[in-house]
Amino acid sequence: MTSDDRHPPAPPPAMTLPQLQSLIREMFGSKDASRGVAGTFMWFMEEVGELSASLRQGKTDRENLELEFADVLAWLATLANIADIDLDAAIRKKYVHGCPRCLANPCSCPTNNKP
Repeated sequence: MTSDDRHPPAPPPAMTLPQLQSLIREMFGSKDASRGVAGTFMWFMEEVGELSASLRQGKTDRENLELEFADVLAWLATLANIADIDLDAAIRKKYVHGCPRCLANPCSCPTNNKP
């Protein structure tokens, strides 16, 4: 086996949210279902913590940040799969008409308000 054989193929140049959710379901679905929402949520929070630590420390290692963001997104997709939530539909429902509070795009809410 050469070193090239151990590396997975390069990902496609772009992936939609439904494709991501499907990929995560195919790859980890049975393990995720057996872990359940509570166990999966703990893993999700651990990944959010790792991303938070990297951002707080001002890490400029782009590769590390990319991996942490990818982990958070993958675990979020996992939670959505377990809860039978279509992330694409949920995002479109909440944000397609602009900010959920002021309905503007870009948001015109005061900066101290969470949209």
